[in-house]
Amino acid sequence: MPESSHQPWHRRAYSALRQSLRLKLIAVFLVLALGLSVMFLGGMQRAVGVGWRLAVAPLVSDYVNRLVAEIGTPPSVDRARALTLRLPISVDIEGPLVRWRSHADRGDRGWPHDEDWYGDSPQILERETVDGHRVSLGLGDLPWDRQPRLVGWFTLFTLLAFIALAYVYVRRLLRPLDDIRIGVQRFGKGEFDHAITVRRQDELGELAGQINTMADDLHKMLDGKRALLLAISHELRSPLTRARVHAELLPETGDNGPRRTALLRDLGEMRDMINDLLESERLSGSHVALHREPTDLRALVRSLVKDREPTVDVTLDLPTDLPSVGVDATRARLAVRNLLDNALRHGAGQLPPIVAVRHTAQAMVVTVRDHGPGVDPAHLAQLGQAFYRTDAARQRVTGGVGLGLHLARLVALAHGGSLSFRNANPGLEATLVLPISG
Repeated sequence: MPESSHQPWHRRAYSALRQSLRLKLIAVFLVLALGLSVMFLGGMQRAVGVGWRLAVAPLVSDYVNRLVAEIGTPPSVDRARALTLRLPISVDIEGPLVRWRSHADRGDRGWPHDEDWYGDSPQILERETVDGHRVSLGLGDLPWDRQPRLVGWFTLFTLLAFIALAYVYVRRLLRPLDDIRIGVQRFGKGEFDHAITVRRQDELGELAGQINTMADDLHKMLDGKRALLLAISHELRSPLTRARVHAELLPETGDNGPRRTALLRDLGEMRDMINDLLESERLSGSHVALHREPTDLRALVRSLVKDREPTVDVTLDLPTDLPSVGVDATRARLAVRNLLDNALRHGAGQLPPIVAVRHTAQAMVVTVRDHGPGVDPAHLAQLGQAFYRTDAARQRVTGGVGLGLHLARLVALAHGGSLSFRNANPGLEATLVLPISG
């Protein structure tokens, strides 16, 4: 289970808000709407309060005096009832002779008392008669007062509808960002066949067009680099072959013997380097032509070790029940050979390297481990990159030119597999995964 699923909901919500531009825009919209609403309602309440104190309150007070005078002294219940039938008001009479309420079943729900506006001043909707009765006026039956919940639910539904519409609009507004993100990931993998779709002619559309132009220029630059590297490699083969022929014609006796041997060794290394460069460019292409066939990896590894020099000691861990796997045998042999060469180079003088093959339901797994000093953990992630070497001296005799592990990685990727490294303490262990096919 992902670690984020164990976090409290508020932490997950905060993390999602920090990482989502859509949610940030929605949050800004909601905060802005809430702030404007609070400011508007506060301003309106302030304005209505000032208007009530300066204009409405005196008029209401005078009108209440007239209504109380119409009820009479002592208060007449019949006149009060007639007022409630004629006007949308309620009447409450408390006193020594008359005690009557027009809306006894409703409780105290009248107009706002004027202490809301005046503080401790007398209420403008209440009057004391000369005979000791208190007459209070309030609002009567109003249609909207009977269904306050309906108004509240309608307001909530409208607010949620506006939030949903805002989210849909923001999502549509930022849709080009999804196209740009997917396109950039595709370009990062070296897939330049499909450009980013330009949906609009605004700033995001202009950004998508500029990224497409940049990707096209990058694609042309990479193709030019590959073409130049292939051309140089092909052109070097002919003079290199002629040089090797001339070197082999040198006499093996006398002082020329060691020179001839050293020259042939250097020419062989140059030949292998050119072959590795050509093979890496073939495997780096978008469409790698693999010649898959049922291959016995157990026999392949044994044959590879047998072709080494007799003095080379390698420990094999090969189960007898390994099934055949559909791989490109030539490329698989190249990958295992390079991993073994790397183990022999860096584990010299220690225990012999170990080559093991295991199979799972989905893949064949080949591990090659040496018993050398290992690799600094900071360099593990870079192993397998072209021309990357962990030693700063970059000496051919100690570490090659950095193409062997790169080729092994390209072979794994071409088969849909992977190549990973870890420090085995002691030594370095390389794990080559080749998915089962056919």
